[in-house]
Amino acid sequence: MLEVKEIHTYYGPSHVLQGVSLKVERGEVVCLLGRNGVGKSTTLKSIMGLTPPREGSITFEQIELLRLKAYKIPQLGISYVPEDRRIFPLLSVKENLLMGTISARTLTSVQERRNLEFVFQLFPVLKGKENQRGGSLSGGQQQMLAIARGLMSNPRLMLLDEPCEGLAPLIVKELSNAILRLRAQGLTVLLVEQNAHVAIRISDRGYVMEKGRVQLKGDQRFLMENAEVKVRCGI
Repeated sequence: MLEVKEIHTYYGPSHVLQGVSLKVERGEVVCLLGRNGVGKSTTLKSIMGLTPPREGSITFEQIELLRLKAYKIPQLGISYVPEDRRIFPLLSVKENLLMGTISARTLTSVQERRNLEFVFQLFPVLKGKENQRGGSLSGGQQQMLAIARGLMSNPRLMLLDEPCEGLAPLIVKELSNAILRLRAQGLTVLLVEQNAHVAIRISDRGYVMEKGRVQLKGDQRFLMENAEVKVRCGI
């Protein structure tokens, strides 16, 4: 579904991604692991066209993304939930959710209502707060809202950047279960997560980055048992 080949991404003169390659097959949850500052979030931003690589290739369902403007990429069926969530604090929960439908131009009003029902089932706490301002939610609830908003466009691929960062263990468990439920329903996920234990538990495969490159890759069992993975991920 998604294939990243030898991308090189820069922030000014800083060579951040130095030939990153990875694949995500349809229906998988794939994690991208590593310590802070190794290029995980930049990889997601490169896929979304927010920090376009200078070299390499990124294809989604055989479409080359590097030829597209950033606003065109979500229209292909890719949803991106950034690390800082970027909810609209003065809009209600429901209004925030409806903002997630903008990139889905063919979404009907019936589908929109069904999507609202689905995300409220996935995160019931949001249903009771649908008329409350997004900025008044707790950190965990804001993360649920960000993910729910990303689901409103019926994406085929979701990119999640640090969804569990700074959240209480009970909220982390709830978010992890939600991701597993989404996978069971066929959604494909590329997950960046500092909490390697959580990420590995809910992923089919993963990649470990260091200094802007992929250093290790393997299935869930490999990631759980390999000593070098533990060292590189600080676990």
